[in-house]
Amino acid sequence: MKRIGYACFLLLSIQIARAQVLTPADLRILSNRWAVYYATLYRVPIELVDAVIDEESAWNPYAVSSKGAAGLMQLMPETAARFRVRNRYRLDENIRGGVAYLAWLIQLFRGDFRLAIAAYYVGERPILRRQLDYSSIEVHGYVSRVAERFQARCRHKGAVDLIAETVEQ
Repeated sequence: MKRIGYACFLLLSIQIARAQVLTPADLRILSNRWAVYYATLYRVPIELVDAVIDEESAWNPYAVSSKGAAGLMQLMPETAARFRVRNRYRLDENIRGGVAYLAWLIQLFRGDFRLAIAAYYVGERPILRRQLDYSSIEVHGYVSRVAERFQARCRHKGAVDLIAETVEQ
């Protein structure tokens, strides 16, 4: 884990040093590396983190919603403050805060990803009260889209793992 932490420190240094010259492709690569690091650190499936980022911001680190959520993982100001994110537009901070929140929600809902994802979208209070009986069509749509992306990534990973095993033999 120390190697991963050191590698991320180097990535952050490069990110700061090159902040003005990063291409969209560079931003995506760097974002993906932070996502892998924090998903591993918080023990959240990387496929789930990627699915949430896909749905929330389509990997645009400068995305801002009409409700005020910002960054890759679309953190609201209150959630950002709760998870000690000072700058919602910094890749590392935004992903750390979003993954920490997601991990907390998964624990809160005892591993039920559907409830955790619904709560990520609307907050934990309404989901704690009504579970998936929450009456919003938007919430059901959001959970379905994230679930589809998550499952597709898991199937793809399974296929890649199977190919890798075959090549090794």
